[in-house]
Amino acid sequence: MQLHSLRLFAAVAENASFSGAAKQMHTVQSNVTAHIKKLETELGVVLFERQGGIHLTPAGHAFIPHAQRILAAHDNACAAFQDAQAPSGVLRIGSIESTAAVRLPDLLANYHKAYPGIEPRLTTGTTNDIVSQLLDGIIDCAFVAGTVPHSSLYCVEAFQESLVLVADAPIKTMPDSDTLLERPFLAFKQGCHYRHRIERLLAREGIAAARIFEFGSIDGILGCVAAGMGYALLPKTVVDAHRSRFAIHYLELAEEIGDVATWFAATAAVGWSPALIAFEQMVRAPAN
Repeated sequence: MQLHSLRLFAAVAENASFSGAAKQMHTVQSNVTAHIKKLETELGVVLFERQGGIHLTPAGHAFIPHAQRILAAHDNACAAFQDAQAPSGVLRIGSIESTAAVRLPDLLANYHKAYPGIEPRLTTGTTNDIVSQLLDGIIDCAFVAGTVPHSSLYCVEAFQESLVLVADAPIKTMPDSDTLLERPFLAFKQGCHYRHRIERLLAREGIAAARIFEFGSIDGILGCVAAGMGYALLPKTVVDAHRSRFAIHYLELAEEIGDVATWFAATAAVGWSPALIAFEQMVRAPAN
């Protein structure tokens, strides 16, 4: 079993594409295909479903943590004999959309300035999606919202957010139940923690069934809120950052609804790459 085969396997899993993996690894697609077939033969299993796109099979999901551990052990062994003050390589970071938009730019810029030899790769998704990728070994660390996402993960609180009710007109008090029933909420798909807070808010107002329209971006949500389509529940930091672009207003909420922790999570505090160790230290620094 070759390390290069494992790196190509991890790249295909990350990109959900043989051609994407080839581009990332600076090789040709036929080489990626050959290595994956060889790996499947050695293991005696099929690692990827090739119908309707490229997806990990159950065997692929089971194997990827092993591949990641082997690659991490190799990289850490190499790093141990290099300059510890200058870690290099790739750091794969997952994040919820709102944190990526507002909290991470300065952090990543400072990280790149301190460690120019490290290539950060950022992907976004819902908390559930990001945690799944972390547990599968597709990413190295993550920023997710809500409670500690999984008992097997190392977690440290990175940021504290205050959710606000966003509307198209000035709003000084909570809308009555008839208005909340009439106007939908605009939110990310299922698996987003802020969406759970919408449901909790409506339940507190005596509304059992929420009307929630799904959107894929912050701009889409805020643009439609500004156009009078409905309400949103987003961090105050995000809303403040976009108020110059959208005609939006907000109402601050009670702590039990509005206060949400954003967690930095990684698989375990043992066997981390130098790049991940350096990033975790920067996340925990008082300036952040």
